[in-house]
Amino acid sequence: MQSYKLVHLIQYHSDSLAAGLLRRVRASGRAESYCNVSPAELKERVYEIYHHLGAWLLDKSESDIEQRYTAIGARRTEQNVPLSELVWVIVLTKRNLWEFINDAAFPGRATDISEKEELLQLLDGFFDHAIHAAVAGYERASEADTKTECVTQKAS
Repeated sequence: MQSYKLVHLIQYHSDSLAAGLLRRVRASGRAESYCNVSPAELKERVYEIYHHLGAWLLDKSESDIEQRYTAIGARRTEQNVPLSELVWVIVLTKRNLWEFINDAAFPGRATDISEKEELLQLLDGFFDHAIHAAVAGYERASEADTKTECVTQKAS
């Protein structure tokens, strides 16, 4: 992976990146229900992704991403976060990284441009899988809640 320098830079700044994302989520009118998610929980989840970005992009399989984000989707269902807001926060997480990468890159150097492009492509794939898995986890948890409610109503 040519873009190791950028990944290392992201990992080094993972705490400030996670804090910045937390501020973005709080300020977003599209994520109002995230008041149901503790700031510490959200920051910890995002920090873990940013801090171990190299492993997520290179070492983890699609099933690892699926497992992680399916659980996040199910958790947001429990916290009464609408699906649209869950997806929006994942998009904000990606945007946060994109902006950092664009700010950190040195313009004009061909190697830096190709490294940045490589990393952005890897991030696109990662976040595409993450969004799909989070939605699937959310839907499964919602369906389970609906089935539980139906059984409870029939028993009454």
